[in-house]
Amino acid sequence: MPLDTTNDLIRVRLDKLAQLRAQGLDPFAHDRFDRSHTTAGAVSGFQEWETRTASGAESGSEPDPAPRVCVAGRVFAIRNMGKALFVDLRDESGRVQLYFRVNHVGAEAFARLDLLDRGDFLGVGGPVFRTRTGEVTVEVHEFQLLAKALRPLPMGNLVGEEQHGDVTDVEFRYRQRYADLAVHPGVREQFRRRSLILRGIRDFFDQRGYLEVETPVLQTVAGGAAAKPFHTYHNELEQDMHLRISLELYLKRLIVGGFEKVYEIGRVFRNEGVDTEHNPEFSLLESYEAYVNLGAIEALVEELLCFLATRLYGRPVVPFGDEEIDLTPPWPRLPLLEGIRQHTGVQPEVFASLDGARGVAGRLGLNLDEAVSVGWIVDKIHGRYVQPKLIRPTFVTEFPLEISPLAKKIADRPHLTHRFELYVAGAELANAFSELNDPLDQRERFEAQGAMRDGGDEEAHPMDEDFLRALEYGMPPTGGLGIGIDRLVMLLTNQTSIRDVLLFPHMRPEGRLDTDPASGGQGV
Repeated sequence: MPLDTTNDLIRVRLDKLAQLRAQGLDPFAHDRFDRSHTTAGAVSGFQEWETRTASGAESGSEPDPAPRVCVAGRVFAIRNMGKALFVDLRDESGRVQLYFRVNHVGAEAFARLDLLDRGDFLGVGGPVFRTRTGEVTVEVHEFQLLAKALRPLPMGNLVGEEQHGDVTDVEFRYRQRYADLAVHPGVREQFRRRSLILRGIRDFFDQRGYLEVETPVLQTVAGGAAAKPFHTYHNELEQDMHLRISLELYLKRLIVGGFEKVYEIGRVFRNEGVDTEHNPEFSLLESYEAYVNLGAIEALVEELLCFLATRLYGRPVVPFGDEEIDLTPPWPRLPLLEGIRQHTGVQPEVFASLDGARGVAGRLGLNLDEAVSVGWIVDKIHGRYVQPKLIRPTFVTEFPLEISPLAKKIADRPHLTHRFELYVAGAELANAFSELNDPLDQRERFEAQGAMRDGGDEEAHPMDEDFLRALEYGMPPTGGLGIGIDRLVMLLTNQTSIRDVLLFPHMRPEGRLDTDPASGGQGV
């Protein structure tokens, strides 16, 4: 969007830029500035010097001269005192006060400070001292304007921390994240914590002997999850392609190939709804380990979340609003149909037929007459009546076969599978299977999914002949896990919207209010 030259504030800044260039000074000409310290380093270095000087005075030794620094950052406040000027300068590490005086920088250079604006980038050099009010300050002896901000940064009272609940303000923050980050150190800290969590995940799996791998983002068959993919076309290969919706099927191919512990953290893409828990592209962790079952994966997840929480907070407890959630294992296991019985009174035998399932859904206020499978209805009832009440970490287990085409059947109840979904704070966080490794059974499942697709289920799993061929070479018993990274970060940092853990969340075109429509069922 071009600069609005009818805006008085922007027009004034453009005029200041023109004046600088008329004086032969282009603020965009500098390609470097050699800093000796960050702003926080300048402050802490001076404090250390004060301590040494006080200690030396007691011993009678000659004091060192006050430290001299070169610092750079963004101007956040300007206080003109006539022949002196105070500036708040901020960089990624913090802030420091600058003190300009005409007899330190010269009359001509001091006059150019009238062309300085909030948001400009400035590099300065000079000794550090403490003012009479006690603030550590750089006495500027030389300075360079390193870049001029032509668009004013939002003021704190417009997008301050206390204003984050305002709809217009929230939309601004997400749409112009660069400005949000520039004026809110707390937002930058949120994304540092996300990075720490990702590093912790890698440490956790690396320490347990897992190999981190990368698998294709562009795929001819988008499988591994129930979701609508994004479509594209490869010109050279002359074939339709999809952005991946999951990491699963290629990671299982690696288990077939002889790797016994693998994991991947990558972006996946689902052409679905947008709301506080869903974004069309998101980060997914998937891990697979040979020779273990679903019980081992449950223990792995308990250990992982405790590990991450302890790294962040020093104990396996995370904040949840004004309260806390204790992640200490063991966590309860709740069969899916038992959870529905507990929270709705509907008995499991009602779901023995599709008509029975549709009937009970109607009585519960859900219009699912077009549903093509019992499992799909069960999942929707669970999502409405059970999931919101699962605040403490809970493994929901024993999912119907129709909605678990990649999981092993329970031997004595073949309509159910060895699968769990983890729920914490009312949100789905993880999905795991004892992985199906029978290629004949897998083919039948894919064929059944094809029939569901023909019946109108657009998210039914597609046939994947190459994956079936891989299974035909033999895959050992395997436990698999998927965790939505963004929702995990939400849990661990006490956030209620996925947009607060994504640097650049997807938004509707400007001018259309983004009001969080119903989810498209992205899951993790």
